[in-house]
Amino acid sequence: MKIASLVVRAKPEHFVSLQERYRGIPGVQVHACCERSGRMVVSVEDGEGYAVTDSILAVSMAEHALSVTLAFEYTDEGLELQEA
Repeated sequence: MKIASLVVRAKPEHFVSLQERYRGIPGVQVHACCERSGRMVVSVEDGEGYAVTDSILAVSMAEHALSVTLAFEYTDEGLELQEA
């Protein structure tokens, strides 16, 4: 499992078009928008047939996205249960 949380900066008048664009990117969800600060909180989760990195790239390359900051990232790859 891989999960990432992103903060997207955009002009508030472009929030609707960005949300529509992000709905078409696998594993992407928009959780919050703040028109006052021009920020959106977006999460990306992996799934069958696509990579989180590709979805993050698509979010950052979307028209009207001014900047994207990776706020949180988690992966359980390589984790194994260890006995104490």
